[in-house]
Amino acid sequence: MDPISLLTIFILSIFVGIEVVSKVSAVLHTPLMSGANAIHGVVLVGAILVTGKASGGIELWLGLAAIVLASINMVGGFVVTDRMLEMFKPKPRDTDEVKK
Repeated sequence: MDPISLLTIFILSIFVGIEVVSKVSAVLHTPLMSGANAIHGVVLVGAILVTGKASGGIELWLGLAAIVLASINMVGGFVVTDRMLEMFKPKPRDTDEVKK
């Protein structure tokens, strides 16, 4: 495929992804993020395995970049999931209000 076709598919997939994710209700975001975190873990393991087989300098640097970006993506996903789960926890009551 030529680069213009690949770029077109990439841009269209961005629009489709935005449309699909924006239609997901708030209740389903946490399970969706949990699944995405699992996929990011697989991507990280794949990046580590591919980098381990690197034979040249450019391959090693690209593999290192893939490992760093996959790690950032996975950790960020866990942080977002944790913040989402905090929204569903009941807020503690103030002890002064209970006494009154």
